Amino acid sequence: MADWIEVSLSVDGEAAEAVAEVLNRYGHQGVAIEQEGIVPETWDEGETPSPTRLTVRAYIPADERAEEAKLKLEQALGYMNLMYPMPAPVYQIVHEEDWAEAWKAHYHPVRVGQRIFIRPLWVQVEAQPNDVVLSLDPGMAFGTGTHPTTQLCLEALETTVRPGIKVLDLGCGSGILGIAAVKLGAAQVLGLDTDPMAVRVTEENSAQNGVSDKIIAQQGSLETVVTSARRFDLIVVNILARVIIAMCAEHLGDVVRPGGLAIFSGIIEEQAADVEAALRKTGLEPYQRRQQGDWVVIEARRPHES
Repeated sequence: MADWIEVSLSVDGEAAEAVAEVLNRYGHQGVAIEQEGIVPETWDEGETPSPTRLTVRAYIPADERAEEAKLKLEQALGYMNLMYPMPAPVYQIVHEEDWAEAWKAHYHPVRVGQRIFIRPLWVQVEAQPNDVVLSLDPGMAFGTGTHPTTQLCLEALETTVRPGIKVLDLGCGSGILGIAAVKLGAAQVLGLDTDPMAVRVTEENSAQNGVSDKIIAQQGSLETVVTSARRFDLIVVNILARVIIAMCAEHLGDVVRPGGLAIFSGIIEEQAADVEAALRKTGLEPYQRRQQGDWVVIEARRPHES
């Protein structure tokens, strides 16, 4: 069995996206971003407070390439440190058999919005009668529900999902957003991700939540749906601002049906205006922002064709 090197940095919300992007270059199967300071005693006290600190975590195979990966990682962080103070990365060895447990140690139940209750599969907590319960094992795929970008998406889904709609989850990660959409009333969800691990985890989580019949998870990207000319009532894109802007130049607006809605996340406040400008160019009209700390979700619609 192989060992792994866990690398983690404690940063504020403004730095988290940039650090996650760097770790994603060298980490194995994704990056986790977790709120610090969430304790079990606060599970049932209403909304989770906005985090002041976030831990960004990834894993590097402990093989002959590890030292080179660590060197490149530290060089990239060094360049970032010239513009914004960066902590030194913390490394620790994790044995293969402890890998899954290492992630579980940082993942607790959390309430989001009015009704959504996210529960790790290995934790038994009594839900309220009106709760929309999401039972998840994120594995090594992004999407535990503890990061503000995911929470903001879930809050937006609560108000935008209507019974019977068809949804595209672009960059599905753990499947959390697609599962929530189905449990809120969506008839069908297509989850796309470029990472095969994310596709597998989405399928497993869909099965655990009893919604496999309504969620199709596939390896793919925006091009997958643009070339097939498919349109959706709602799309949700929780990726990175620069990726969303790039997608806008690749006919992102075309995959939303006229009158349909779209939710975009992974955006820091100062990036929001640029994202909204790109959305307008692709035929979408931003109409609302939601914010938690430095993070913003943009909601948009595609106008009805005249």
